[in-house]
Amino acid sequence: MKYALITGASTGLGKDFAYSLAKQGYSPILVARNADRLKSLASEIKVKFGLDSIVIAEDLSLPNAAEKVYKSVKKSKVFVSCLVNNAGYGLNGEFHQNSFEEESKMIQLNVTTLAELCHLFLQDMVTKKEGYILNVASTAAFQPGPLMTNYYATKAYVLSLSEGIAEEVKDYGITVTCLCPGPTKTEFFERAKMSGSKLVKSSFLAMNSLDVVDIGLKALFAKRVVKIPGMINFIMAESIRFTPRIIIRKIAKFLNKVG
Repeated sequence: MKYALITGASTGLGKDFAYSLAKQGYSPILVARNADRLKSLASEIKVKFGLDSIVIAEDLSLPNAAEKVYKSVKKSKVFVSCLVNNAGYGLNGEFHQNSFEEESKMIQLNVTTLAELCHLFLQDMVTKKEGYILNVASTAAFQPGPLMTNYYATKAYVLSLSEGIAEEVKDYGITVTCLCPGPTKTEFFERAKMSGSKLVKSSFLAMNSLDVVDIGLKALFAKRVVKIPGMINFIMAESIRFTPRIIIRKIAKFLNKVG
């Protein structure tokens, strides 16, 4: 039996990752805060694919959450052959005006918990000499992002960490892929309180969640290290290398501004 652990599995990309991996024969280990949503998803997967899911209700924005998740998995005596670090959120507004408690929670979730889950589960994968890790970053990883400054910074970390680990572990038979989607139709922008931003209003840029998941998993199993879904997103991310950073900052600020 193959097991795939998906964080942020209760909604959006995480839910679609769980469905798509179940379709490919992976029994999901569903991790998120909302136990009821996870149980409901587990029931749906059981009916549709005949697979039993393991449900772990944990707030990954809290310290030591990654270790708790890992210990829960070890108690179940299963080997996680695919880890999808999808959980994360953004926060709109000027950095100095935002609650630093919220900014810190975002760092904990987007950076620290993700890194710790990689560290813990990689040890088992290295022992077995097999495994896949998909870390979800963003096109935000390639540039600074005024009015979402800390979020962009966390995604830059995820991209850099993923590329470094990928090179370290490839000789152990392990693949690490960083998925960098652009705007996607999920609850992300609502939670980030930026539904009224220029970025969201430019709805033609937003991709369907299932399409992003499909592209991400294909890249993972094809052993790609970095994948940017969508031609427009790819062109925009790549063009940053040739554009003066002062212009990049101003464009990002304009797009992230609400109202």
